[in-house]
Amino acid sequence: MSYNVNKSEDEWRSELTPEQFAVLREAGTERPWTGELLDEGRAGLYTCAACGSELFQSGTKFDSHCGWPSFYESIRPEAVQLLDDSSHGMQRTEVRCANCGSHLGHVFPDGFGTPTGDRYCMNSLSLSFAPADEA
Repeated sequence: MSYNVNKSEDEWRSELTPEQFAVLREAGTERPWTGELLDEGRAGLYTCAACGSELFQSGTKFDSHCGWPSFYESIRPEAVQLLDDSSHGMQRTEVRCANCGSHLGHVFPDGFGTPTGDRYCMNSLSLSFAPADEA
């Protein structure tokens, strides 16, 4: 897959923290209930921590009680890339930034009570947040 942002792994490693690199470039997962954006409740915009691409609006964030920031839809369908993921003995749908290919998390069809029924379960380390009053 070709992305708008193409960097070598060495370039990514020099720009990201080791923890971000493990999640964004090696498809790792941060521990639940530890992400700094989990309890973020202000209005604003969530972007890719690697490339700054717009991913989620705060109005689509909801408390799914899963330990990671959750959203019921991306800002635009083409903002994210959805891929089959059969790692760890599970069948899941991986969510990547469509602009740079960085791993964001997974999407599950269990967002009960949301307009879409989806739960985009994202790693805080994969996101940056810009409050609306600073935009």
